[in-house]
Amino acid sequence: MTGVEQFEGRREIASPEDMEALGRDLGAVLRAGDLIVLTGPLGAGKTTLTRGIGEGLGIRGPVQSPTFVIARTHPSEVDGPPLVHVDAYRLGSPAELDDLGLDPDHSVTIVEWGRGMVDGLVDTWWELEIERGWSGTGVDNACGTTGHYAAELEDAAPRIVTVTRRP
Repeated sequence: MTGVEQFEGRREIASPEDMEALGRDLGAVLRAGDLIVLTGPLGAGKTTLTRGIGEGLGIRGPVQSPTFVIARTHPSEVDGPPLVHVDAYRLGSPAELDDLGLDPDHSVTIVEWGRGMVDGLVDTWWELEIERGWSGTGVDNACGTTGHYAAELEDAAPRIVTVTRRP
C-alpha cells in the first residue's frame, strides 16, 4: 500500500462537498491491493466519501450505496484498477464477506461497516472512521433541541475523519 500514508491522522471535514473532495484525493493515490474499511454511523458520509474515491480512480459510476446488493464492482475508465464497493452491514460474519469472492489484490476495495470483517481477507488495510459531531452548532439535546431541526443541524455538522493503518 502506498500513498495513503499522507492521510493518516484526524481531520475535520466541513461539508459533503469536502468529504467528496477528500475521497477524490484518496482515490488519486490508491492502487490495486488497497483495502479501506469505512466505519461510522448511518448518514456519516461513507458513501459520499466512496463517491469521491471513485472519481479519483476514474471509474465508471455512479457510486451508490450497495446496501441491498452487498457489493458493486465499478470498472476503470482510465486503465486503473476497478473499485469494489461492499456494504457489510447485513453480513453476519467475516466468512460471509469471504464468500463474496472478492479479489482485493487486483482492485481497490472499500468495505462499509467492515470493522472486524476483513482480518482474514488481507494482512493490512486502512480504516477510516467518520464521526458526526455538533462542533460549532451550539446544539445541546439537554436544552430541548430535538426533532427534525436537530437532525438538520446534525446533517450540516462537520465530520471528523480518522485514517489509521491496520493491523
